[in-house]
Amino acid sequence: MHRRRPGPGRGARAGHALSGPLVVHTEADLQDAVGRELGPGPWVHVGLDRVRRFRAATTPGGGTDGPSDLAPAELVLSLTSSLAADLYDLRLGTARLNYGLESARFPEPVHLGSRVRLRCTFGDPASRPGALLVPIDLVVDSEGTARPACEARKLSLVLLV
Repeated sequence: MHRRRPGPGRGARAGHALSGPLVVHTEADLQDAVGRELGPGPWVHVGLDRVRRFRAATTPGGGTDGPSDLAPAELVLSLTSSLAADLYDLRLGTARLNYGLESARFPEPVHLGSRVRLRCTFGDPASRPGALLVPIDLVVDSEGTARPACEARKLSLVLLV
């Protein structure tokens, strides 16, 4: 699924009403966003075609791995990257790198045919030489369930020089 990234003038700056993704241009914008939940974003359907394409790309031989009526947990986690584009746009610094995950849990399975959406919250950035390490708490909700399908803490390294 192709998602259009916001262009200049689109989205919201920290501290303003969200009419689109929160656009973070400065360290002050980032500090203003810390602790504020963004989202939820739009619902996204998790159907059999999406699961088949994911398994074909990630499973040797494209075989089926796991119960056939459930989406793989790794697919749910992988959706957070594209779903996050609806919630925030880090433009701070000269480059932004995926530094990895500090944690990922999957309290509730996602059943085929259901819909998911993302909420996220920026944590306090940690200073590194020439960079900031930005924790982002991600929560994937699955329609009709009381518990989240995924809770993860993503780490983004923002290069400042």
